[in-house]
Parts: sequence; C-alpha cells; structure tokens
Amino acid sequence: MTELAKACMCLPIAFIQQKDAFVPHAVQGLEQGRNLFVVNGKWVAPYTPAVYRGYPFAVTEGEDDQLHLCIDMDSGLVGAGEGFDQPFFDDAGEAAQPVKDALNFLQQIHRNRAVTKRVCAALAAEDLFQPWPLKVQTADGERNIEGLFRIDEARLNSLDPDALHRVHAAGGLPVAYCQLLSMSHVQTLGLIQRKLAEVKNRMPEMSDQIDVDGILQRHKSSEPEQTLEPIENDNVVNIAADEGDFDLSAFVNPKQND
Repeated sequence: MTELAKACMCLPIAFIQQKDAFVPHAVQGLEQGRNLFVVNGKWVAPYTPAVYRGYPFAVTEGEDDQLHLCIDMDSGLVGAGEGFDQPFFDDAGEAAQPVKDALNFLQQIHRNRAVTKRVCAALAAEDLFQPWPLKVQTADGERNIEGLFRIDEARLNSLDPDALHRVHAAGGLPVAYCQLLSMSHVQTLGLIQRKLAEVKNRMPEMSDQIDVDGILQRHKSSEPEQTLEPIENDNVVNIAADEGDFDLSAFVNPKQND
C-alpha cells in the first residue's frame, strides 16, 4: 500500500479479484505479452515497482508459515565464474550483507501486502469496487478488456458518516483516491501503443529501438496546458491498429528489467 502514492503518479492502477479478495495491480500493457513500460530491456517509467527492484529474489510463504527466500537461477544475474564475485555467504557461513538487505526489503513488501489486503477488504465491505471494462478502439473496431475493477467514486462520495469513518479508520481513503487519480494514465498506454505502431509501420527494423520517454516528452510539450478536469470517457483507450488479442498484463517477466 505504501508504494501506491508513488506508483499512481505514472502508472494506471486497477484492482483484480483473486478468489474473494481484491488486489491492486499496475496496468502495464494493452496486449498479451507486451509491457509498454519496458523498452530495449529497460524499465522506462519514472517509478519502478518494488517487486521488480527485488529481482532476482522473492519470498514465498511455506507450509510452516515462515517466509523463504527464493532466487530465479535463470535470471542471468546469478552464477559462478567471471562477473559473479558477490558470494551469498560470508566466511562465517552467514548470509552476506547484500542477501540480508534483499531479504529485509522483500519481507517489508510482504508485510505491506498484508496491510493492503486488509484495506481492500474494508473497501469491499462497503461495496466500493465496481467493474472497469476498458474499451480499446483500433482501426479495426472496438475491443473490450474485462476483469478489472476500479473504485466506485459515486458510492464513495455518498457514504454515510459511519461508513466513511470505517473506510478512513482502515486506511482506505488514500488507496481509493490513488486508484482514481491513476486512471488517467491508461490514456498514456494508448499513446505509447499508438506511437509504437506508427514507428513500426514506417521503420520496422527500428521497432525495438524506440525512445518511449522521448515520445512522451515531445507529446507533453506539444499539448496545450492540461487541467485537472476529468477526461470525457476514462473507459476508452484509442490506439492504432494492431494485430492479436488484447489483454492487460498486471506483470511482465522481470528478467526484462535490469
């Protein structure tokens, strides 16, 4: 939950229903298998999600309810020989300091997720989640993206004092407003997708060497001054024609991020 305030400034946030719980995720693409914030193997968004910063390490909860440190041995970041000079253990057989630092970082992420789960449960108890069916408009027509949820702003604004107090006491208001604030960034995804398609059509050999950050900066400088007025329809994303089925990738293969 603590990173939502930073993530919502540049990434669209949606909730996904997993079993009986709602979980926030960053929306990072508009088609299957492609993360629009990864270019040439580099993460280009101003904020890097914590789960990526901990890679190639991760923690998982075992049957003993203890956290276990896991390592992706296929990441290319772990190995023996030249270039791999940082040991996992020191001379005393204890975990080396970088490993301890990684574990502490991932344990904090795990604790934050538990807090976020409780906050989302409080939001769900007040029926504050509603479907967010995005529509992707292409030259071939309109395609629907389903399975995402957003905060029901109208219901949030109409909560009675007791319900509003419950949401506030649970820490739900910052989460709700961060998600609502982030929704405009879906249009950024559409912009990147459209610009990538335009460049690919003109220069196919350059499609993997596109400066997304430069595209966004030039677009921003060419646009009239933006206001805080809501966009006309935050459920519609306009992009250029593209092939394949559209999907939303809550995560990408972290191996693409250095």
